Amino acid sequence: MPQPALSIVIPIHNEEPAILPLYDRLTAVLEEIGRTYEIIFIDDASTDRSFDLLANLVETDARLKVIRLRRNFGQTAALAAGFDEAIGGVIISLDGDLQHEPEDIPNLLAKIDEGYDLASGWRKNRIDNAVTRKIPSRIANWMMKKASGVDLHDFGTTFKAYRSEILKDINLYGELHRFIPALASFYGARIVEVPIKNVPRGAGKSHYGLGRTFKVFFDILTIRFLLTYVTRPMHFFGKYGLAGVGSGGAILAYLLVYKLTHMQRDLVQQHGPLMMAGGLLLLAGLILFCTGIVSELLARTYFESQGRRIYAVREVRARKNGQAAKNRA
Repeated sequence: MPQPALSIVIPIHNEEPAILPLYDRLTAVLEEIGRTYEIIFIDDASTDRSFDLLANLVETDARLKVIRLRRNFGQTAALAAGFDEAIGGVIISLDGDLQHEPEDIPNLLAKIDEGYDLASGWRKNRIDNAVTRKIPSRIANWMMKKASGVDLHDFGTTFKAYRSEILKDINLYGELHRFIPALASFYGARIVEVPIKNVPRGAGKSHYGLGRTFKVFFDILTIRFLLTYVTRPMHFFGKYGLAGVGSGGAILAYLLVYKLTHMQRDLVQQHGPLMMAGGLLLLAGLILFCTGIVSELLARTYFESQGRRIYAVREVRARKNGQAAKNRA
């Protein structure tokens, strides 16, 4: 099979009622687009007949591929497996529960054709429950926007289109799939948001609830550190270490001068808590400095041992054989 123009990556978990309708609608849209394509389903250890249905479809469609994970690793791992398997020039990811309409794919592709590297879906009119989904999602998206500096309204949706080279620079782990736009922006990706339809689930039960929101807040802290300090961790730990050493040293210096000028006073009895605070601040500052140094060594080991670059090239232009040549990175 020649390299397809499009790779459609769909993670699923117990989506038996939606699989056949999704496949029919998806193939109809892709045939209408008129580009070569492949469809990759990632079965995240479903316990229903989802895999059996997909296995039967594979027998009838050479453009379909199904990856079955050994256990339920989660959506981020399922997406990573699909991205690793995809060979298309443009990769499109969407959920397998039909809350993402395949008919919106041409809108995402249009933005990629305009020159953007990542087209992210925006559920502008969400139909979810206001208390358990809408309000927490709005708060989380606002926090993600502030932490990452990427101006998106909807980080959480899986429905996105990527140039394949963008995903090569991104390693997914934990639950960072919702932060792909932020991670891509670190390497200079051009990102645009595209309104998409958001429809109720036709069948089945949502696997995500209010409890997931709390995990998002921890991920926001992680992504903030990764985007800002992953290549220079000493800048993060150093400033707090300096504050601790400076304030703790100042307190202890003051107490030393006080002791020398008031020899008859019992310093521990008079200023015991202040002395303890100064000592703790000084010690904490030194620990943070040491943490910063160790983090710098780890960061360099990470980039150098894996041959990873701290930059990304968009294109290279040079003259070859008397003519200008341009290579897209």
